[in-house]
Amino acid sequence: MRHLYIFLFVAVFVSCKNEKVKKTQKKQDSIKVVAQKDSLIYPEEVHFKSIRQVTFGGDNAEAYWSFDDKQLIFQSNNTQWGVGCDQMFLMNADQTFDSIPPPMVSTGKGRTTCAYFLPDNRHFVYGSTHLAQEECPDAPLRRNGKYVWPIYDSYDIFVADLNGNITKQLTNEKGYDAEATVSPKGDKIVFTSMRSGDLELYTMNLDGTDVKQITNELGYDGGAFFSPDGTKLIFRSSRPKTEEEIKAYKDLLAQGLVEPTEMELYICNADGSDLRQLTDLGNANWSPFFHPSGKKILFSSNFEAERGFPFNLYMIDIDGKNLKRITHGETFDAFPVFSNDGKYLAFSSNRNNGGTRDTNLFIAEWQD
Repeated sequence: MRHLYIFLFVAVFVSCKNEKVKKTQKKQDSIKVVAQKDSLIYPEEVHFKSIRQVTFGGDNAEAYWSFDDKQLIFQSNNTQWGVGCDQMFLMNADQTFDSIPPPMVSTGKGRTTCAYFLPDNRHFVYGSTHLAQEECPDAPLRRNGKYVWPIYDSYDIFVADLNGNITKQLTNEKGYDAEATVSPKGDKIVFTSMRSGDLELYTMNLDGTDVKQITNELGYDGGAFFSPDGTKLIFRSSRPKTEEEIKAYKDLLAQGLVEPTEMELYICNADGSDLRQLTDLGNANWSPFFHPSGKKILFSSNFEAERGFPFNLYMIDIDGKNLKRITHGETFDAFPVFSNDGKYLAFSSNRNNGGTRDTNLFIAEWQD
């Protein structure tokens, strides 16, 4: 669950709590500024050769490519498409949606999150609350003065075909099961679950068998993705350390909530071994995804922001070195996802939204 619209609301009000980040990232005077013909690309965004806006309204996020790169599946709460909260939509890689809606491939019931193609390109996995209730569940923004994300215990993970027909239910444990993504090797799914009493990462086979716990430290481990060769996992985590932080985390979790304002990135082998913290930047570092080389990570962060905004995309080596800013917006860029051939980057952005709160999908032609 990436909770886009809640995260946008939260970020506006988050203060910069960690002054060390001002010393962490020096001004990148060494970047050669290249004039771009594309008005959607800011001059400093030298890794974007071209860019195309895909959606034009609502909150649209988490666009994931089919294994053959011909299609993408994404979530949207665009009311003009007849939905009250996030549902899943299917698109061809060359489509845009400024007038007609894409086909919805979830049930239209409950709330959905994190759809991801399976290797056959004809099915996908996603999380949904529709078995518990047909209506959209409440989405609290604050609890006891804290900005929060809801962790619905009604989420389970399903497999559906491209017509939206559910073909299998992969999880049925009590509590939250969601945030499923698939290894590029096509053999494993990684997901976040509450089945242990805490929010941990697990892997399973594509049919839901052979479930294995990957992380086991207190804190919210989520948003995990495999490396291109399937040997590593990158994920975000908010891991409380002090007694006060631990109590606050547990109190919120007991209410089905987590606080997303301080998160760092962690990396480990696909079996959970060799776990280490990748970033130590402060504020919220999240939505990581491997560069096609497998040697770098793209992610979204507000660590340079003094009032919680903007969020921009950054790139860092998997050894934690060579941090580099990729986008240069003044509002919000997140959810970077490379096509399997490494030629294109799908991401979500507030750019070109006419001053509204709309977050749209963009596809950029990538150049190293």
